[in-house]
Amino acid sequence: MPHTASAAKRMRKTEKRKARNRLVAKSIKVKRKAADASLKAGDPAKVGEDFKAVQQVLDRAADRGYIHKNKAARLKSRLAKKIKAAAATPAKPAK
Repeated sequence: MPHTASAAKRMRKTEKRKARNRLVAKSIKVKRKAADASLKAGDPAKVGEDFKAVQQVLDRAADRGYIHKNKAARLKSRLAKKIKAAAATPAKPAK
């Protein structure tokens, strides 16, 4: 337990920030998984929508300081590379 008022306040602030950071991290994870799922399903329209949603979430998180700007750029780049590779390979026929 904190011994001073300032330590108690820092503890309260830390808890709020931790909750906010976890919420942002979870939203990034959910959007990225949705984009991966639509990529595996092979629906180009859905992939485009999901990629745009991932970009928005990552940019917002980077602007607000939840993640580093370079991390956001790296994650977007990797996803774009996966999408481009999937578009280049022909779709497998269903059996």
